[in-house]
Amino acid sequence: MINDLMDEVAVITGAASGIGRASAISLAALGVKVSLLDLEINQLMEVQKEISHAGGEAIIFETNVSDPISLKNAIEQTAEKWKKIDIALVNAGINGRVAPIETLTPLDWDTTIETNLRSTFLTVRYCIPYMKENGGSIIITSSINGNRIYKNFGMSAYSTSKAGQVAFGKMAALELAQYKIRVNMICPGAISTNIDASTISDQEKLNEITIPVEYPKGNQPLAQKSGEPEQVADLVCFLSSKASSHITGTEIYIDGAESLL
Repeated sequence: MINDLMDEVAVITGAASGIGRASAISLAALGVKVSLLDLEINQLMEVQKEISHAGGEAIIFETNVSDPISLKNAIEQTAEKWKKIDIALVNAGINGRVAPIETLTPLDWDTTIETNLRSTFLTVRYCIPYMKENGGSIIITSSINGNRIYKNFGMSAYSTSKAGQVAFGKMAALELAQYKIRVNMICPGAISTNIDASTISDQEKLNEITIPVEYPKGNQPLAQKSGEPEQVADLVCFLSSKASSHITGTEIYIDGAESLL
């Protein structure tokens, strides 16, 4: 039972939906004060309302996570309100354009890398000053793509950003260990979220490069379906708590054995 998170403060990027939303609700239920960052302000307000109705405490910021000024302001205002930051869930991300490398434009590449990888660096960088005194937990939402599987053709930018998050997280784990700040990376497989809405697919071009492979029916052997955001939220709560006090610099796969196929 996780019971040591009461009155801790969490910054969550990409908090309006999916894993971010589920994690915010789960952490708030454990007594964590949550700062919710996302571009989708209307959805953020709904999450805040749900948390408040359940007796939790949440503040929201309309934030562009790839913009240093926007992100820094949200994190600074969070620390000003609650005087500390204990947990950072670095979760915001997009699939971006799914296309062969030959047709992927420099802008397509930069948009995905900036939204996924640059924002990871920025979030961690701006949270560090508020976590150094008392330590804390940084959790980076990476993926099985780029770390365990490479079969999703056309996702070279996305997979590179996700592999980069794991490498960055390991470097950060060593650098920040002296401050008792733990850094871990969660690597979900298919999860029922709305990230596909951020996908731009060049299907005709993808057909030219795809290597056909047949797999057993069902995309996740453990459940025969995609995972749920709440299952990932359970992992986030564990990594936020003292139950994981000796775990850092580790990528944890949560995919129902999907990536073992």
